[in-house]
This record gives sequence, C-alpha cells and structure tokens, in this order.
Amino acid sequence: MSTDLPFSSRRSPVLCLHGCVASSQPLASVVGLDILKRGGNAADAAVAIAAALAVTEPCSTGLGGDAFCLFYNGNTGEIRGINGSGHSPRALTLDFLEGLGYSAEAPPSVFDALNVTVPGAPACWCDTVQLFGSQKLSMQEVLSGAVDLAEEGFPVVEVTAYHWTKWVAALGESGKELGGDLLIGGDSPKHGQVFKNTAMAQTIKELGERGKPAFYQGRVAQAIVDVINQNGGVMTLEDLSSHGSEVVSPISTEYKGVRLWELPPNGQGLVALLLLNILENFPQLKAGGHNSSDYIHVFVEAVRLAQTDAFRYLGDPTHVTVPLESLLAKSHSQERAQHISMDRVMERVEPGLLTGSDTVYFCVIDSQGNGCSFVNSTYMGFGSGLVPKDCGFSLQNRGANFSLQRGHINCVAGGKRPYHTIIPALLTDSLTSSEKPQLLAALGVMGAFMQPQGHIQVLLNMVEFGMNPQQALDAPRVFVQYDDKTDQWLVNLEEGIDQEVAVELRRRGHRVNWPVTG
Repeated sequence: MSTDLPFSSRRSPVLCLHGCVASSQPLASVVGLDILKRGGNAADAAVAIAAALAVTEPCSTGLGGDAFCLFYNGNTGEIRGINGSGHSPRALTLDFLEGLGYSAEAPPSVFDALNVTVPGAPACWCDTVQLFGSQKLSMQEVLSGAVDLAEEGFPVVEVTAYHWTKWVAALGESGKELGGDLLIGGDSPKHGQVFKNTAMAQTIKELGERGKPAFYQGRVAQAIVDVINQNGGVMTLEDLSSHGSEVVSPISTEYKGVRLWELPPNGQGLVALLLLNILENFPQLKAGGHNSSDYIHVFVEAVRLAQTDAFRYLGDPTHVTVPLESLLAKSHSQERAQHISMDRVMERVEPGLLTGSDTVYFCVIDSQGNGCSFVNSTYMGFGSGLVPKDCGFSLQNRGANFSLQRGHINCVAGGKRPYHTIIPALLTDSLTSSEKPQLLAALGVMGAFMQPQGHIQVLLNMVEFGMNPQQALDAPRVFVQYDDKTDQWLVNLEEGIDQEVAVELRRRGHRVNWPVTG
C-alpha cells in the first residue's frame, strides 16, 4: 500500500463541529461564519455570503444577476428549492428582434442591453431568508457584513483583479464600457488595491431595510429601466415589479446508493441527472482507473448524449412542456447508452446554443444539520456592463442564452426565462420509506455548461474512486464543449491528465485540447 498522500492543492479537508462555509473569497466566508456564530442558520449565512461576494467579486456575481438555492432541512430531511432566475422583458419578442434586423445567424451582441433579463438574485436572497432562515436575524443583520465591506473597502485579490481586467477589456472590444461605480479612476482595480463601493452599500442597505420592494420598485427599479432604455433595451417598471421567485420541488436520481438532487428546468440540473443515468449503464467505469482513456471516453460520449437531450427538451416550463418523467426514466438512459461504442467516437450528435459564463458557487452546513447549496451569477463577467445610476452593480446579460430560431424550445419570447446554466446540488443517501434522507454533501462548481459535467465528476471522484471532498475538487477535470466554428465537439483535458490518454482519445476520433492550464 502506498504511503504517499496526494495533495494537489496542498490542502487537507476542513473538518468542523458546529458548521462550515465554503466560498471563493475568504472575506465572504468570514461574513458567513459570523452569521452562524450570531445564531443564524445555513440559509441566513448563504445569503450573507451571496451579498458579500456581490461586493468582492462583481466581475462574477451581484444584485443584477440571478440566483438558485437548494435547502436541506436537518430536522425533517425535506429538500426544497428556489428558482431565482428572471424573465425577459415582455416586449422582447422574436418579431420585435427580427424587426430590428436580428436573426439566429446574426443575433445582438452578447453584451447588448436587449439581453438584460430581470435580476432575480435580490428576490431570491429575501425569499431564502424568509422561507428557510432561522428567523433569529433580520434581513438587515444578514446583509450587514456585505454593507461593511462595500462601505469600508476591501483589498482586491489576485484572481479577482485578473478577471475584473479581462471582462473590462472584453466589454471594450465589443464597443461597450463598464459603469464607473465598478472602476477606480476609469480603470479596473489592481491586485491589492482597496476598492470601495458606497453606491452598492446603499442599495444593499435599502434591500435589508425594505425587502424586495426596495429593489423592484422605486429608486433602484427606475435606475435599472433608465440605463437599459438609454442603451436600446426594452425593460419596463412593470417587468421588474411583477417579478417573483419560484419555490420548486427538486428533481433527483439514484446512483450506487446515493441520490443526487438538482433544481428542475429552466436550469440545466437535468443535464447532470441525465449524465449520471447514462453512466450507470457502464459498470466497468472505474476499472481502468481515474481519468483513464476508457473512463474519459465514456464520460465524454455520455455528456454529448445528455447535453443533446437537454438542448432538445429543456426550456422554461411556463412556456413549453418539459418531459421530465420520460427523460429521467432509467429505460431512457439505457437506450441512450447503447449508442456508445468503446472503440470509436459516435457519429455527429446535434448540439444546441452555447455561450461562456462567470458565476460564484458556495455552500453552508450549520450545527442543526441544515445544508444550503447556493449559486449566483451575472453570467458573462459583468453581464451587460450596464450599471444603474447610483446603484453600484451591473446588470446581467442572461438573455444571450435565448435562441432566435423560430420554433426552438429556447426561442426568445416576452416574459420568458432562458436556458439557465447555474445549478446548485445536494447529495444524500438513497431514499427509504421509513427514514428521512441523510445529507452527504452540498456541492457545486462554477463555469457555465461545465457545471453539470463538474457535478458528476466530483460525485464520481468520491463514490467511485474514494476521494475525499478536497481531492475530488482538486483532481484534473474534463470539459466537453461544442465548437461552433468547426462544428465539432471539443474535449478539454486539464493539466495532470496523462498525455497517453490524450493520444488514445484522439485515436478513437475525439478532438482533444491538452493540456489545459491555469
């Protein structure tokens, strides 16, 4: 037996007795821990972290974006979710866009004001605290840590400074610019520079004091409508005031003694469940070892099948019928699995619409055994880059995920939610009739269409290959994406996967990008 201790990140798993938070920013994690210490629960802490990340990582998330929540009740074992994604403006119809000269072949710029959908995050924050919170802390108290960070300022960390600069440049290359509230003297902040955002502090304060009306009516709502319409968009005050979160029952599937829980469409959690169901038909999955050529080949082919099903059937269920029961039936996955050959890549599999993304994921477990899995995003960096006057946040561009192909399940329409990439997840043991499910993990990853693939790789790393959570997250990953320029699927292999594996995958017909670094 080997005595080596693999330590990709040089970190061991964090172990706690009374609660734990995990986020991408230490300052945000501290804010969440403070809420737990003050008597709040996992839901309260998750919202506190969401707001703190809106301050410290505005190039990935914020009040102008969407959010999704999955909550496990440690007392009852019940799992409930909140879909906090916003709708398109009612005036944003396909006929309207075609009248402006846009088409499926020539859509608006991804950063166009026409792609701004109603921000769902603030309502999701309020509803999470109201429905799942401890009721021991007010919304003002939950948001106070984020307000302090915005008012007093914080040193920008290296990775955030990098992405801040990258997305400012991307906006500039498209003829757009980021609102001045999110810049220092017209430039993105440098690593270590202290950034203050008094305008965002005021917006978050008002949200804490008056709840959802502070955002979806009055000063902030008017500022949102003004900046969108000044830049060619069509959002109205009614679009904002009529917004509401949707409380949902999660969907799930079992795999070798565990059950994975995801939110139902319009989010892509369905893709993770379809992928897991297909992989269940390959009992030899781990025989060749972790990230072997056989393992990655089967995984890649299963992703292509699951993603194709999702792009064909996944949309806003208030506008289209999504056949969830049929798609999640084990018989369906068995039929799909039969298309996979171990020797050769499948013939062409039709993909759907793909665009890039930035997101934050975080999770909290508290001393009562509650678990909150939460994700928040402005989509592509700062989203549209539009910053409502004196509000301190940018507006998302989630509407870039709509199709302009008439008849497409994800075709743009007024008051419709687009195909959504951000997905939180929970893992429990298998359900029994006599006992409540036991929470095993709150999990998620960041990265648009990578997210369902990442969920399953983390799960398999733990279930099939015996990794602890830190190892499961650190392990080199595979990302399968469609390249619309070459009309091919591309298999991206992170640094750490053997070159021989890349060579073998190419022999089987895969188009491989190896190694992906950074």
